[in-house]
Amino acid sequence: MKIKKGDTVLVLSGKDKGKKGKVLKTFPDDLKIVVEGVAIVKKHQRATQKFQGGIIERPSKIPVSRAIAVCPRCGKASRLSRKRICRSCHTPVDKEK
Repeated sequence: MKIKKGDTVLVLSGKDKGKKGKVLKTFPDDLKIVVEGVAIVKKHQRATQKFQGGIIERPSKIPVSRAIAVCPRCGKASRLSRKRICRSCHTPVDKEK
């Protein structure tokens, strides 16, 4: 997968089409990702000693094919090359540490 945790992505299809968000978690085996603020589902949570219980909202998985990476430098949604280089401005997406 070319999209990693911490990347900003743009959703291409579905009910959240056009939304941007940060990738919270990746599932390379399933080719799915969890994006902040996208594909929100309601979950009925049972009460425990630590949690009161009730209905909580949380993001669910979406396929990687429904999202495209957004370049932090130029701000455009573009495909990434194998080395994670933006195809519009030709700069690396990863920050050097």
